[in-house]
Amino acid sequence: MGWEERQVRGYPEFVRAAQSYHGRPIFALFCGDKDAEGRSWCPDCVTAEPVVRKELHNLPDESVFIYCLVGDRAYWKDPNNEFRKNLKLTGVPTLLKYGTPQKLVEEECFKAELVRMLFTED
Repeated sequence: MGWEERQVRGYPEFVRAAQSYHGRPIFALFCGDKDAEGRSWCPDCVTAEPVVRKELHNLPDESVFIYCLVGDRAYWKDPNNEFRKNLKLTGVPTLLKYGTPQKLVEEECFKAELVRMLFTED
């Protein structure tokens, strides 16, 4: 069957999406919001997204890839934002296997081999 992608924005939308795929492997990429031209305020997100997307074919069957925009820079920088408090995110981009401690943060997302390992190892 392959995998499926879902795009969401903000923490409540992310939680709803994750809950709707309960029981399936969920991988999520968290990035800064994009402007009208489709450019994120986060330069590392701009670098990481094509690397991660190029490895999506390695996702396990039945899995879900959630692409989540975390909000604008001011919201992200707030240490009390929901992503930081509830998901313990420390930076964007973050790529994680939801419900596990496995994640790649910031520059780690630039490395195709690390992204591939996250997608393929149990």
